[in-house]
Amino acid sequence: MNETKISYIQRSYTKLMTALIFGITGQDGYYLSNLLQKQKIEVIGVSRSHCDLKGDVADYSFVESIIKHHHPNYIFHFAANSTTHHSALFDNHKAISTGTLNILECVRLHCPTAKVFLSGSAMQFKNEGMPIDEKTPFEASSPYSVARIHSVYAGRYYRSAFGLKIYAGYFFNHDSPLRSERHVNKKIVSSVKRIANGSSEKLELGNIGVKKEFNYAGDVIEAVWTLVNQDTVFEAIIGSGEAHSIQEWVEYCFKKINRNWEDYVMVDHDFKPDYNILVSDPGLIRSIGWQPKVNFYKLADIMMETQ
Repeated sequence: MNETKISYIQRSYTKLMTALIFGITGQDGYYLSNLLQKQKIEVIGVSRSHCDLKGDVADYSFVESIIKHHHPNYIFHFAANSTTHHSALFDNHKAISTGTLNILECVRLHCPTAKVFLSGSAMQFKNEGMPIDEKTPFEASSPYSVARIHSVYAGRYYRSAFGLKIYAGYFFNHDSPLRSERHVNKKIVSSVKRIANGSSEKLELGNIGVKKEFNYAGDVIEAVWTLVNQDTVFEAIIGSGEAHSIQEWVEYCFKKINRNWEDYVMVDHDFKPDYNILVSDPGLIRSIGWQPKVNFYKLADIMMETQ
């Protein structure tokens, strides 16, 4: 057998695995793309904005065409409008609910061996101030949570009825330098940086006593990768289990620039938060080998020091 034919056969056997990421332009898509490329997995990004493939996950024909064409090994569904506001009712229904059904039905018909990950949220659970785990009941407290709950039940149906490998990970608050300023942690960091550079602005915040998790998006994505590469656990809470107040975040960020936060922060005492504390019980995801690497203080350092 000549060398050319041998080389062709070797390339055929070493064909890259492929992953589709719906919603690749967000921070989760970014960190997942980097992780997969390090694993030598071909990444195909899908978004309504600029990416490899521009299109809407709510368009069944579009989703079917790319799944049939690429026949991916992995599919990750991150597409969503990350807000609980009622104004995003139909946008989130299309991206999360309809998008999930489109992906799952196309996988059933054309790519039944693919592993599918559906992103969930801490906000879809009933929150009574105690650590939330996989047994905590869902609660439809917003249009966003309604869409997330529907997505999970769709995944459970396709898993039980057709034997598909459908995973769901319930994300607790996670941040990175890629967050926009509509997220309070990034809003605080950006304001503190401007103040350090001479700005005289006042930082307006709501209830800074609210406690939540301060996870690093890169860690959360490693948890997703851990989850989809085993076949025992199909749904898992993804969080650190450690809650800190927004005030702690404010204090630490201002401390890094040697300023007194109280000189710059205006608190709206009439602001009504969605919750007073939101914290996870990550025992299950840790039992399959995942541990976060970046703590509260390291996350603040990363976000403060990134230009």
